[in-house]
Amino acid sequence: MSLDLTYLGLTRPGKLYHNLPTARLYEEIIARGEGAIAQGGPMVVETGAYTGRSPNDKFIIREPSSEADIWWGSVNQPFEPEYFDAILTRMQSHLQGRDLFVQDCYAGADPRYRVCTRIISQFSWHSLFARNMFIQEPDPQLLAAFEPDWHLIFAPEFQASPERDHTRSEVFILVHPDRKLILIGGTHYAGEMKKSIFSILNYILPKQDVMSMHCSANMSAAGETALFFGLSGTGKTTLSASADRILIGDDEHGWSASGIFNFEGGCYAKVIRLNATAEPEIYATTRSYGTLLENVVFNPETRQVDLDDDTLTENTRASYPIDSIPNASGDGLGNHPAHLIMLTCDAFGVLPPVARLTTEQAMYHFISGYTAKVAGTERGIKEPTATFSPCFGSPFMMLHPTFYARLLGEKIRRHNTCCWLVNTGWNGGPYGQGERISIAYTRAIIAAILDGKLSSATTREDPVFGIAVPTECPDVPAQVLQPRSTWKDPQAYDEKARDLVQLFTEHFAKYEEFAAELQTAGPRSK
Repeated sequence: MSLDLTYLGLTRPGKLYHNLPTARLYEEIIARGEGAIAQGGPMVVETGAYTGRSPNDKFIIREPSSEADIWWGSVNQPFEPEYFDAILTRMQSHLQGRDLFVQDCYAGADPRYRVCTRIISQFSWHSLFARNMFIQEPDPQLLAAFEPDWHLIFAPEFQASPERDHTRSEVFILVHPDRKLILIGGTHYAGEMKKSIFSILNYILPKQDVMSMHCSANMSAAGETALFFGLSGTGKTTLSASADRILIGDDEHGWSASGIFNFEGGCYAKVIRLNATAEPEIYATTRSYGTLLENVVFNPETRQVDLDDDTLTENTRASYPIDSIPNASGDGLGNHPAHLIMLTCDAFGVLPPVARLTTEQAMYHFISGYTAKVAGTERGIKEPTATFSPCFGSPFMMLHPTFYARLLGEKIRRHNTCCWLVNTGWNGGPYGQGERISIAYTRAIIAAILDGKLSSATTREDPVFGIAVPTECPDVPAQVLQPRSTWKDPQAYDEKARDLVQLFTEHFAKYEEFAAELQTAGPRSK
């Protein structure tokens, strides 16, 4: 069936390539010089100047149907409709005569809540990314009858002019809620597509009583589901990928009245210095056909990839279909979670390695979304820096964080989900003095949570955060569980704890007007 995109104003394009399979996209990528095949079969591409997302270049169109609902501010910057129309008109002209690649796919594994999305891209490798990351329709007849709910147009070589277009730079990510249209230009970074779709799901689904979440999910053979929240560097991908559990998804999920469902059909893993022993399943995908490697350096003669080489960026990525992981779920669905785990990397050495949270404490820490960056992670960081990202993904949340927190609290109460805070950071002192908590200890903690051993364990209330800390955990020294006792100078611990409490308090002050009921769920002044 021939495809006509004139209804989007995309007139007189070059050739239209509609729903090309992976093998055909490989051919186009090679023929157009967009990438190269490395040993084992992955496709290697470079994203150019932009090797990560450009959050400051994302805007939401201010229009009547959504204006009252959007969480306006630095995350969701308003953009006027007339400026959107002007950019769209010039983008339409820019794409005339150019070949376009179209993928029709779903966002959301649950058919009741999925969003039918048509992704139109100027480059064939972006079409492969879309095919990897979103859910494909296997039935040819249903695919032929596909009717998109949303459209995304990706034109990397079309740049905005800040003076004329009212953008911040040449890059733009424009989301129009009423017209259900996303425009991306000025950047080749494919992750902008993924996160734009996630943003609109975060707008649409909560209004249908579906909790949208930036988290990974897995389940046991018996169907007991666990969720893992955490910012970059906390171990979310590593700890949720377990050979003895089924991976539902590694990044974005919904929680409906029926249970958990993956938003995506693929994974987008960071692969810099990936270890074959620690993460064998993900490592194997970097040597597999169908995987798209972004900014990974490889030897042009031997075609061997070097995952340790950060010449192009620290943010090297692998995009691959989820069925590339041997123990991945076939349908992307799971039961209501028995456990919800919030991961943090506390470089101050204050938080315990594990603690059980009440529902209110879980909501508080969800709004906080705390972790700490350490020296070397970003330019200019010389000592631990606290980072707070509400909902563990504030750049993608279009509604107010307290809206999501209350919906999460309702789900937790309704389904009696056990909530946990797990610190994968430092113990015995802050970064530079103490030691990072052993991955073996953290794995033992996760195992004890998932097999129910910590649910019945004796606990001691943390005097700073008021959270219930287990006094013992299999295969973890009891002293490690009580952070103050691991410091050589307990008074130094108290001082550092006061500093961290102050940071939490200052962050939550922005939300206490909207969630006053959670004030007592946070840390206490000491």
